[in-house]
Amino acid sequence: MSSLRVLFLGGTGIISSACSWRAIESGLDLTVVNRGKTAGRPVPPEARVITADLDDPATLAEIAAQDFDVVVDWIAFTPDHVRARTDALRGHVGQYVFISSASAYQTPPARLPITESTPLRNPFWQYSRNKIACEDLLTALYRDEGYPVTVIRPSHTYDRTLVPFDGGWTIVERMRRGQPVVVHGDGTSLWTLTHHRDFARGLVPLLGHPRTLGDTFQITSDDVLTWDQIAHTLAAAAGTTAQIVHVPSDAIAAVHQGWGDGLLGDKTHSAVFDNSKLRSVVPDYVATIPFETGAREIVAWYDEDPARRRVDPAVDEAMDTLIARYRPWTA
Repeated sequence: MSSLRVLFLGGTGIISSACSWRAIESGLDLTVVNRGKTAGRPVPPEARVITADLDDPATLAEIAAQDFDVVVDWIAFTPDHVRARTDALRGHVGQYVFISSASAYQTPPARLPITESTPLRNPFWQYSRNKIACEDLLTALYRDEGYPVTVIRPSHTYDRTLVPFDGGWTIVERMRRGQPVVVHGDGTSLWTLTHHRDFARGLVPLLGHPRTLGDTFQITSDDVLTWDQIAHTLAAAAGTTAQIVHVPSDAIAAVHQGWGDGLLGDKTHSAVFDNSKLRSVVPDYVATIPFETGAREIVAWYDEDPARRRVDPAVDEAMDTLIARYRPWTA
């Protein structure tokens, strides 16, 4: 029996890189298409690599004509992207897997835990609204013509390169300097962090699975922490402590719009997920990597090369401004 022929549009990003390796480990025949510009996350040597610009219609048509069993689209962010990919792949693919986002869910959620039936509505973040529009288009394609669509909604998924706070390494650098750091709200909202290798354990078994067509699955960890716990865990991994100053999210947005958009559109609100639907198709799915382990991986990666430990000056300045305004102690 021949291996499932799988095409990743993308494949070297934070989430997709782990899925590339998991796909190969699972015996899939993997082809990865990217622009060849992503460094630091190598493609498995067993995978075929095509360097191409997917925005070029002729190139996309040539790739689609190779007839893949599954295409996973990691880099579609607007309806125009989805429309171009699905048009090119029509008749050439057995399953088109669209990577959406859990930030598309109702924000703030009316109730927890979040399930796949939670309404999609995010009036705060354009990124999320674009993902919702993509899902709407795909739902219509499945309903109207039976297009073989599967939608996947990751939540906050990280690898060793991703510090789970805006500004990246900035917050760790401040902790190590003994400077206070900003955590939004009162630090007690609940948040789910998913290691990218755990995500891969959930995704790869869905590829080519007949029960997934026309359906939606969220893939997250069950490891739920408060934002204060996330900060303290990261500090411990870095060999230091966290002096936390709590600041309302709308106040952060007033000082730094990009940071604030991500908070108001996503991270401000508690996010706890029910993965029962995923386990109904992948019964042995379990996320095994707690953030304590992930945090040590993150710090070790940044400490390997001082050039990686870059401070975002805008976030650093915004923290100083907000801390001067909100800290409960005097210098």
